[in-house]
Amino acid sequence: MAKPEPFGIAIVGCGTVGGATARLLQSEAARLREVSGTGVYLACVVDVAFDHARSLGIDESLFRTDMAEPLADPEVKLVVELVGGTTVAKEIAAKALSAGRHVVTANKALLAHHGAELFALARRNGVTISFEASCGGGIPIIRALYEGLLANRIDALYGIVNGTCNYILTAMVQSGRTYAEALGQAQRSGLAEADPALDVSGLDSAHKLAILASLAFGRRIDLDRIPVEGIDTLETLDVAFGRELGYVVKLLAVAGRGPDGVSLRVRPSFIGLDHPLAWVSGPFNAVSVYGHTVGHTMYYGRGAGGPPTSSAIVADVIAVAVGAYQHTFRSLTIWPDLTEPVRQLPMEQIESRYYLRVTVEDKPGVFAQLATVLGNHRISISSVLQREPSEHIDAPAADDASDRATKTREDSSQVTAVPVVITTHRTNEGNVRRALAEIDELTVCTRPSVCINIIDEHEETI
Repeated sequence: MAKPEPFGIAIVGCGTVGGATARLLQSEAARLREVSGTGVYLACVVDVAFDHARSLGIDESLFRTDMAEPLADPEVKLVVELVGGTTVAKEIAAKALSAGRHVVTANKALLAHHGAELFALARRNGVTISFEASCGGGIPIIRALYEGLLANRIDALYGIVNGTCNYILTAMVQSGRTYAEALGQAQRSGLAEADPALDVSGLDSAHKLAILASLAFGRRIDLDRIPVEGIDTLETLDVAFGRELGYVVKLLAVAGRGPDGVSLRVRPSFIGLDHPLAWVSGPFNAVSVYGHTVGHTMYYGRGAGGPPTSSAIVADVIAVAVGAYQHTFRSLTIWPDLTEPVRQLPMEQIESRYYLRVTVEDKPGVFAQLATVLGNHRISISSVLQREPSEHIDAPAADDASDRATKTREDSSQVTAVPVVITTHRTNEGNVRRALAEIDELTVCTRPSVCINIIDEHEETI
C-alpha cells in the first residue's frame, strides 16, 4: 500500500482549546493516521506566546509566530482557527481560505456574523470550512443536522448551549443560591470568565442558535433579529416558585417552524420536569431536535472545555483529511452562502405559555383587577399561586426581600405587598407585554412584574 500523502495541520491560537487540540493531534498522531488511512499530522502551532503550549508539553519545534510560514508550506492543507472574536479571527480564516487551505473553527461568533461570506470564499477557492465545535463543544450536533437528520423536515429545536449559564442555574435551582453567589462559585471553579457578560447575557447562546437554526431550517438567519435575554436579572424567588409549580429554569435557545415563518429566541425559560432537558445539570449541554419523521432526538454531552472541544475539532480534521466533508460541502444546499433569508417572526408574534409574577397590595379586589387586565388582552389564566403574607417558600434569597416587604403609602399607613404568580395558557407575547405594562401602572402594583417563558414539549408529528 502506498504511503499516504502528508496532510499537515496548522493550529492558530494555543489557548485552552488550541492547546488541547495540539496535544490530541500530537499524542494520538499514530492512531489517527492508522484509523483514517491518511497522512494527517500537526505541522505547527501559531501564536504570539507559548507559555501555555509549553506547559502542555507541546513540541517547541512546532511553534511559529508568523502565519505566513504555514501558508507557504505545501504540506499544510488545513488551518484550525482558535483565536476567537470576529476581527483577527476573520482575517486568519480569510487568509487561509484564499490561500487554498481548508479551515476548521470553533468560533461561533465568527460564523454567526460572517458565515455566509466565509462559506462563499471557501467555495470560490475550492476548499471547505467546518465547524462542529462551534455550537456544543464535544457534542456532534452539527453533523447530526447535516447528515443524520437530513431526511427530516426539522420542526423545532431546543438547546441548552452555554455551560456557564447552566452551571449557574443548576446552583440556583438545587442549592438555592442567588445569581451573584452562583456566578462567584462558577468563576472560582474556572467555569465562568472574570467578565462573564458574553455568557450570562445570552449572546453566546444566540450565536449558536443562529448557526443551528440555519442548518435545521436550511435558511439564512439574521442574528440581530433574535430576541435575547440573559440570566443576570433572574431572582431566586422565581426559581423557587417555578420549582413549586413543577418547573426548572434553563437558559434555552429555541427555534420553531410555523406557517408564517420561524420563531427564534434565547431567554431563561421554565421547562417541565418531564422533559429530558430539565435534568441537564452543571456545565453540560444538550440539544433537543424534533424531526417530522424521526420525532424527538436529543444530543447531550460536555459543551465546553479543552478536551471535549478538541474532540469535535479533530473529528472535522479527519473528515476533511479523508475527503468526506468536501463532497458534503459541495453537494448540500443548506450552507449559509447558498440559502435565502428566512422570515423571522418578531418577538410580539411569538406564541407560548408564560409565568407571571405580580407584586401587589394584599387587599380585596386586587386579583379582580389583574384578571380584568389579562382578559382585556385576550390572555387566559391557567393557574394562580399566592402565599399568605407570613408564608415563605423554600430558598428565599436576600435579593428578593422587596417581594415580602411592606410598602409605605403617602398617608404613612403600612400595606403588605405579596407576590401573585399566574401561569397562562398559550398566548401571543405581544399581548402579554402590553398587559404587564398596564398592570405595572396599577396603583396596587408595588414593583415591576416578572415574565418568564414556559416551554412545553414540542408535539411530535409521528
